[in-house]
Amino acid sequence: MEIRSAKPLLAAAATPEALRFFLGGHDLEMITIADLVREALGPAAVVDRRLAWGARASAYAAEIAEATAAGFFPVLVELALDLPLPAGAIVVDHHGPDGCGPSALAQVFALLRLPPQRWSRRLVLVDANDVGHVAGLRARGASRNEIATVRAADRRAQGITPAQEILGRTALATACRCPARRLLVVRLPHRRTATVTDPVAVVPAWADVENLLVIMPGEVGFFGRGAGVAALDRAFPGGWSGGALPRRGFWGRTARAAPLDTAVLRVLARALPPRRR
Repeated sequence: MEIRSAKPLLAAAATPEALRFFLGGHDLEMITIADLVREALGPAAVVDRRLAWGARASAYAAEIAEATAAGFFPVLVELALDLPLPAGAIVVDHHGPDGCGPSALAQVFALLRLPPQRWSRRLVLVDANDVGHVAGLRARGASRNEIATVRAADRRAQGITPAQEILGRTALATACRCPARRLLVVRLPHRRTATVTDPVAVVPAWADVENLLVIMPGEVGFFGRGAGVAALDRAFPGGWSGGALPRRGFWGRTARAAPLDTAVLRVLARALPPRRR
């Protein structure tokens, strides 16, 4: 398997044995990185507080200082940099301004100086999932079963519970379709949107859904055409957006003061072109 090259992050004088890895928010990629490092360097090389997404380097401030004092190079994996880093620290994160760098998994693989034959099919799929989600998996030739397996493993790694999975399936069963705009509107009683977005992406019954609006307690999220994302961003500033824009992407915003359901639907009705018959 060919690995996309990572930037030369490690000084030539240092060896993998001199590294200590501090892990960010848990998902399938982070768990895979932990397993890879432990296999290569032993359990002491990994420091993992099992943090959630949005994890900050300051959560490891004492351990980073301790590792540095002992002569190790700290490797910060997908951690927000909210403290001064010691000399020699290595930052691993593909979530830059353009979002198109090598995955954290590929960068760690390079830091460990593992042979190319260790880049297994499983690592290929975990890499593709983290960088490109379902579209990334398809681009790597993943089968429907491989996609479903990887996405289910990612949801478990994120801490999504069986009860939340059931609520997601129930919400989909009662969802409202807008065929003219290939829009599906789902009312989800929690905020774990992957319990809805994953089935819509991989189950053939939802193949005609191009746009998805998920209404949650205190939050609303849209996944679909870039025109819809751009329109929602203009109409409701202060949210978040991303994805493969301007073609496709996602948008979200908290809605604590008042529900946004009706207003969001009005914006999408104008932004999404009707389906041609």
